[in-house]
Amino acid sequence: MISVKHVKDARERISGITHTTPILQSEQLSKICGNQLFLKSEHLQKTGSFKIRGASNKVIHSIENGAKYVTAASSGNHGQAVAYVANQYGVPATIVVPENVSKCKVNAIKAYNGKVEMCGTTSAERLPRAQAIADQENGVFIPPYDDPFIMAGQGTVGLEMLEQVDQIDAIIVPVGGGGLLSGILTAIKETNPKIKVIGVEPEIANDTYLSLQIKKITAIQSTTTIADGLRTNQPGDLTFPVLMKYLDDLVLVSEDEIRQAFSFVMERTKQLIEPSSATTIAAAMFNKLNLQGKNIVTVISGGNVDLEKIRQLIVEVTE
Repeated sequence: MISVKHVKDARERISGITHTTPILQSEQLSKICGNQLFLKSEHLQKTGSFKIRGASNKVIHSIENGAKYVTAASSGNHGQAVAYVANQYGVPATIVVPENVSKCKVNAIKAYNGKVEMCGTTSAERLPRAQAIADQENGVFIPPYDDPFIMAGQGTVGLEMLEQVDQIDAIIVPVGGGGLLSGILTAIKETNPKIKVIGVEPEIANDTYLSLQIKKITAIQSTTTIADGLRTNQPGDLTFPVLMKYLDDLVLVSEDEIRQAFSFVMERTKQLIEPSSATTIAAAMFNKLNLQGKNIVTVISGGNVDLEKIRQLIVEVTE
């Protein structure tokens, strides 16, 4: 397992690439949730998501150890991040994406001089392809989440939150493969174990929830959740043990609840966030956390949304 020292080392390694993202607040949102809500705004991070943290840590370490070529498999955000960092260092990158990838994410990868290859619709299809390309080109495969350098890089979000918000009672984190959650868990629980950390998944992409229930990694069929960044089929071999050790709870939100949260944030706070990010807001808005009167930090993981899809995601805000 990684330790908080690995997270601190990652913070130093990536300091020249990443931003310290701001904490935003909404009085209306806090009132609805019955808690003081703080939004850790990774949608304002470079490349539009937290993924740049882990990607920077892994790519820079790989280049320092002689890598001349990198590949990645991604639904979009991780691929953008890998392409960006590789481009900064003048190293070619190929990103394998699903056939139904968001257009804005493909455009961003290409803008960072990354080569795009489409493969299937699931992580189980694109991960082996990206690894095969790396093998063929004598390059390095940069995993999306199941890697200690990726996990440690994502954990730097946790270190920043501890410095930015006083007296945190709980932190709410979206869960896909578990890279972000495992990194934040390590940073938080090895610094202040009294802080609760709660994961959030879509009801129809509940692989981590099921895995935690039976204490064993469990795969699900491919999912069509609107939270496209959370469409993994199972937790990672390295991330899951961290969740088993430290996670306080994991809750589920419906597709309608995600839409409601997405729409509320856009209408009332004027922030464009991804549906994957909206899961944490949904958990707070719809009383999934069993917390009242607490200081809660929700991780807004990214903001890369196809403009043409916004209309499909918006619903009438009922609060």
